[in-house]
Amino acid sequence: MPFRPSRLAGAALLAFAAVAAHADTWPSKPIHFVVPFGPGGANDLVARYVAEAASKELGQPIIVDNKPGAGSVLGSEIVAKAAPDGYTFLAPAAGVITNAMIKKSMPYKEDDLVPVALMAVSPSVIVVPPDSPIKDLKDFIAQSKKGKGLTFSTAGTGSTPHFVAAMLKYKAGAQLDIIPYKSGSEGVVAVIGKQVDATSEASPVVLPQIKGGKLRAIASTWNRRVAALQDIPTAEEQGFKDVVIGHWAGLFAPKGTPNEILEKMNAAVNKAVKSPELRARLIPQGIDPQGGSREDFRKFLAAEKARLGPVAKAAQMQAD
Repeated sequence: MPFRPSRLAGAALLAFAAVAAHADTWPSKPIHFVVPFGPGGANDLVARYVAEAASKELGQPIIVDNKPGAGSVLGSEIVAKAAPDGYTFLAPAAGVITNAMIKKSMPYKEDDLVPVALMAVSPSVIVVPPDSPIKDLKDFIAQSKKGKGLTFSTAGTGSTPHFVAAMLKYKAGAQLDIIPYKSGSEGVVAVIGKQVDATSEASPVVLPQIKGGKLRAIASTWNRRVAALQDIPTAEEQGFKDVVIGHWAGLFAPKGTPNEILEKMNAAVNKAVKSPELRARLIPQGIDPQGGSREDFRKFLAAEKARLGPVAKAAQMQAD
């Protein structure tokens, strides 16, 4: 039918005009941050704090929706397939880039999610029971090479604690029996109860137990010390430069979301994470506010993928 191309072209122009007009008036209703984990974790905490601060800048409420499941894939899929209108964002962790490394198939394409901003990083902290003979990371590696080695709990295959264990095993030479639990909190409880020798978890998860004497921190695994644990050296400071990872919280949008909206949200997040009020809430809990441009976040993600891909391959990580 000869009229179809012109109708399609007209529809495309109308759609473009509608998106442009929408970007000018955005936001005109509440925004949703989808957290692909249950409530109470580091990412949920960061998303709620940033949402509260950013909503004041944008003049609209930001509602946090917890959509856990399938190692964060469920919540990520919801956002990947949402309308690109600036009212649905994803607040994930590293799984948004590592799931594709360990899963045979994904229900959405990687470029269906567009990076918006890096909100915060919660450094991983390697912990042992308080009466463990292990005092630091060098001692941990040495002890692991004796007898049957050491046991190390994780939050499941492909989790950040799993990557820490894999780095210790394949980069630092530790002899570890890696034991997956259903969650990071269960893995921490296993260390407190001495069912396993050690684990690694996000700083806000283990900080209360460290300060309460239920756990001993032997190293952090980010590129600088945890502000709330300044006496605990990083793995790199102890001679293990390849043991570097953090529990980061970013913000993504569905592909096709107008650039004007992405830039406005990036600016709102930056203002939020730089505010003295938000920093005063996050830093004492061991969370390091970040921020930066969208390009900064893209470069961060590219570097993380390049670094973590070989670790996943060496550990032969496969989805449970």
